[in-house]
Amino acid sequence: MSEGIIFDIKKYAIHDGPGIRTTVFFKGCPLHCPWCHNPEGQSPKPEIMVKSYKCIKDCTECLSVCEERALAKVDQILVIDREKCDACGKCAKVCLSEAIEIVGRKMNPQEVMREVEKDMIFHDDSGGGVTFSGGEPLLQPDFLSALLTRAKEKDIHITVDTCGYASSTNLEKIGDKVDLFLYDVKMMDDQKHKKFTGKSNKLILSNLRKLAQKGKRVIVRIPLIPGVNDDEKNIQKTAKFIQSLKNIKHISLLPYHKLGQDKHKRLSKKKFQDFNLPRQEGIDRIKKKLEGYGFMVTIGE
Repeated sequence: MSEGIIFDIKKYAIHDGPGIRTTVFFKGCPLHCPWCHNPEGQSPKPEIMVKSYKCIKDCTECLSVCEERALAKVDQILVIDREKCDACGKCAKVCLSEAIEIVGRKMNPQEVMREVEKDMIFHDDSGGGVTFSGGEPLLQPDFLSALLTRAKEKDIHITVDTCGYASSTNLEKIGDKVDLFLYDVKMMDDQKHKKFTGKSNKLILSNLRKLAQKGKRVIVRIPLIPGVNDDEKNIQKTAKFIQSLKNIKHISLLPYHKLGQDKHKRLSKKKFQDFNLPRQEGIDRIKKKLEGYGFMVTIGE
């Protein structure tokens, strides 16, 4: 049986597709966006997350069990050498204050679906279902496919939330099992896309075009990052590209927020970059602009 690495299963989610949903977060993402609000989903491997403010200053239990000598106390503050850390989890097990957490655990499809099925009564009553998100679920294609098969057998509505940077073959394999794609389009300029995410946008746009040609139900999500992709030129280019796909009619705007900042610090992420919060008048302007192209536009969904 295939196994995958999951970093969270969120119950009663209401912004990851229609109705009340169970969202399964896959670990690992090919993009490394500096504004990511789920930075714990970027690495494909389990990681240690440290909440220094919870650490008991005089406690050294975690140091005593760390065979790699990756932990230390500097001025009574817990620090971690991530080059040495193998994420074995021994430190988290002995931490009395829960200052140390292992992010990411192996699960098989049966274990994941057991959690999803607990919520089926809420799915049925609200028109919801399961959403596979991340990270990037298509980075674990066999595991994702196994979960989709099991969800289909239970007649659970399936949404896949993807950045689109995935093998077109893998995307095609799962297409018939997915009821709805939430598909990120960050920016149209390829060089700018490489600068901010580390990858070209050509595969992303090509995959979106293929999904549209096959008549798949897709909601395009645009994260609004001030100074990065909220300019008139990018919005216009994005609108015209999506409009050319004919059957995609719904765009969801996701205004940047700072809820991921603390996670970046706890994970010692070096690529974190702070951005200004988008102003409401700017969000309204972009919404109106996109509606002018004939799209239904929602915010934060």
